[in-house]
Amino acid sequence: MTKSGKIKGWLLFSPWIATFLAFWLFPLAYSFVLSLTDYRLLTADTNWIGAANYLKLFSDPDFLVALKNSFIFVVGTIPFTTVIALGMALLINHRFRGRTIFRAAYFMPSITSMVVIALIFSHLYARGGYLHLLADLIGLTPPAVGFLLSEKTALASIMAMDIWMAAGYYMLLFLGGLQTIPTELYEAARISGASRWQTFWHITLPLLKPVTLFIIVINSIKSFQVFVEIFVMTKGGPLNSTFTGVYFVYETGLRRFDFGYASAAAYVLFAIIAIASLIQFKLLKTGWSA
Repeated sequence: MTKSGKIKGWLLFSPWIATFLAFWLFPLAYSFVLSLTDYRLLTADTNWIGAANYLKLFSDPDFLVALKNSFIFVVGTIPFTTVIALGMALLINHRFRGRTIFRAAYFMPSITSMVVIALIFSHLYARGGYLHLLADLIGLTPPAVGFLLSEKTALASIMAMDIWMAAGYYMLLFLGGLQTIPTELYEAARISGASRWQTFWHITLPLLKPVTLFIIVINSIKSFQVFVEIFVMTKGGPLNSTFTGVYFVYETGLRRFDFGYASAAAYVLFAIIAIASLIQFKLLKTGWSA
């Protein structure tokens, strides 16, 4: 390539570079600098305090509760979402009349606005709502104040909604993986007398390993970053039972205007998500290497 060609290439590439520097790299670097200061928007004073914000976080009961709830949300949703999505993908992968309609119906919640879904489920979970009445009909004892106003059920209710909403999206990813598996492998297994379970365990599941790993990792990242559901449905309550990591960052930075402390919390969350993702890559690759 000639020199003029390289210059033209960089000029064509420059809008993306400018956007990357202005809206990603600079905010990332600047927020790290803020995390080392006691910066409050209302006073505009910037005092350099080093790692004090980070040390304070791990003795802050609100932040520790937020971390605990975030981990509960991740551990409590990912297995169910993954299994349900895989099950739906296996069903939809077979040819039957109306398959396209079922596929669209399962995927519909994933493309619906999260705010809309959260508002709908807020009414469903409310005292006297449909789910409250349904629990009464089948002999269960729902919380008298509603599912979202009880600290025993609020987080679990949001987790159930998240599973329902996300399963359709991951179903399509699994379906794409299933359709790349050569049919000759299934024919050979059938000729060899393998049962459906043996075929699934020894052919389908191993060949879905890359898709499954991708789904678990991106779902973990999304679950650690849960915010809109909390903001719309509970505002972190009741009694901090739905107070999660990202909501802690929002509450600290945009309501208390303590940007230094909020930036430190955001970086701790970033580190936790990165470490969790690396552990998942390691465990899943090692566990399925055979």
